[in-house]
Amino acid sequence: MRFEQLSKDEVKKAPKLTRNFISRIFHYLNPYRSQYLLSLFLVVVSAILSIIPTLLTGEMIDRGIIGGNFKLLLVFAGASFGLLIVSSLVSVLSSYLSAYIGQHVSKDMSEEMYGHLQQMSHQFFTSNKQGEIQSRMMQDISGVESVITQTFTTLMSNIMTLAVAFVAMMGKDIRLAIIALVIVPLMIVPMKKAGQARWDLTMQARKEADKTQQLLNESLSVSGQLLTKLFVREENEMREYQTLNTNLVNLNIRERVAGRGFRGLMQVITNMGPLILYVVGGYLIIYRQSSLTIGDITVMVTLLGRLIFPIDSLMNVQVDLVRSTALFNRIFEYLDMKPEIISEPDAVKRKTLKGDMEFEQVYFQYSKEKAVLHDLSFHVAPGSSLALVGPSGAGKSTITNLIPRLFDVTSGQIKIDGTNIKEYDLASLRLNIGVVTQETYLFNGTIRENLLIANPEATDEDLILALEKAHLTNFLKSLPEGLDTIVGNRGMKLSGGEKQRVSIARVILKQPAILIFDEATSSLDSLSEEEIQKEIVPLMDSCTTIMVAHRLSTIRHAEQIIVLEEGSIQQQGTHEELIEQPGLYQRLYQTQMGKDKRV
Repeated sequence: MRFEQLSKDEVKKAPKLTRNFISRIFHYLNPYRSQYLLSLFLVVVSAILSIIPTLLTGEMIDRGIIGGNFKLLLVFAGASFGLLIVSSLVSVLSSYLSAYIGQHVSKDMSEEMYGHLQQMSHQFFTSNKQGEIQSRMMQDISGVESVITQTFTTLMSNIMTLAVAFVAMMGKDIRLAIIALVIVPLMIVPMKKAGQARWDLTMQARKEADKTQQLLNESLSVSGQLLTKLFVREENEMREYQTLNTNLVNLNIRERVAGRGFRGLMQVITNMGPLILYVVGGYLIIYRQSSLTIGDITVMVTLLGRLIFPIDSLMNVQVDLVRSTALFNRIFEYLDMKPEIISEPDAVKRKTLKGDMEFEQVYFQYSKEKAVLHDLSFHVAPGSSLALVGPSGAGKSTITNLIPRLFDVTSGQIKIDGTNIKEYDLASLRLNIGVVTQETYLFNGTIRENLLIANPEATDEDLILALEKAHLTNFLKSLPEGLDTIVGNRGMKLSGGEKQRVSIARVILKQPAILIFDEATSSLDSLSEEEIQKEIVPLMDSCTTIMVAHRLSTIRHAEQIIVLEEGSIQQQGTHEELIEQPGLYQRLYQTQMGKDKRV
């Protein structure tokens, strides 16, 4: 986000430029301190060099043209031309340095931000909008580069240009210099007010045009026309269109007139300053009250024009600095957030786990919301299977999110192999857990790249074997590019069943101690679901398996089934035991029995 795009509320929230805040910004500039100092030095040199040709113009007029010395005129002209070239080269070098600093500071900040976001808990990403996170990650940091290369550099350049030009004018005549310094703000203020008025009219016209466009999109669409005809709203729609169109016409006329008036005002004001200097300077020369020459007055008028932009810019410097501060503050807000789930310094690291899992009086709630899980206690033996059943919102997926510590329990504890999972190193814990979810996420890369996420050391033979176990051998052979086939964004080039099998192959490569299937087949058709269920069974023999499902046909072979309702365990047992007990499971079974013969 460029700083001019910040909302008024964000600008209001911008912190004051305290010493700590400034030092924090300069912390990112410190690695490039020498380049930054050189860039500032070049800004000073460029400001001085850009003024000298203007001063030489006066000499060309007085000593060359009026003095009748053509050779001297050529010397001054050549010197001016040479200085302009040197000044341009200095400006290019200064721009390169500021761009270098801005790009590298943005790179450093973006890498720090990305690394920090990677450490944030799953709750951070579920509590914040994806667009907002990406905006701060991309646009805000891009805006920082703009601040460094434009705002700060332009500020220094304007100050130096103003100082050098004013000193040069003072050297010619103090009275005219003071008059020029007074004239410029008087020229700028009316132009800014007129420009703002024109801008307001333009924005009003744009909003009215948007309303008209929206009406056309709605009323002339197929659905809009159907609604209009069925409710006989043709006259109403016509009246609304005429009202909007009339407003737009009136605003456009006012905006055009304001635009012409603004240009006329600009022309009057920009010529007013030079006229005043010519009159005052002429008076001083005619009545011999100064040693000014015609060349000096010409220089003064030229320098007056050089004062307008720096003073105009400096009049807005407070706004620019506040907006820049707001931009940095948006970034620092994220960087100051502490990851909620981290590994302790003395965390337990284990390459492999057995998969013995136990929930002990687990409670969980999201933020200050009501508890989602209530006093859950159960044990899953190593290598056994557990199925979680219940209506939507019962807490099934929450349980599966707690196991790899995507969230932490509010109270109670979860143990794996007798150790509280909070005592494990996060990476060590998660490397021992494999998850297959309902929505399979594949990166926009090749099949090989998506599989290697699970095991970067795997060979092509390992990948092909995993795909074979996931019954994707024939599919792989049908692809001209084989493992190097691009799957598309979110795997859009693959069918639902193919994506799910790739996900299963990825879990096979990981060889986890605990395997979680969270509604892994609910989005598939019955045939695909049955095929994938057959592929899952062999995986369950080598690890502890947790299954979440709505369809009882997918979990009937589980060694243990827990029935959840409103975050509490209502029933527990095998499929055969539960269908004989009056309760939620029996009702679900009876409801699904008629729909799915496999149950």
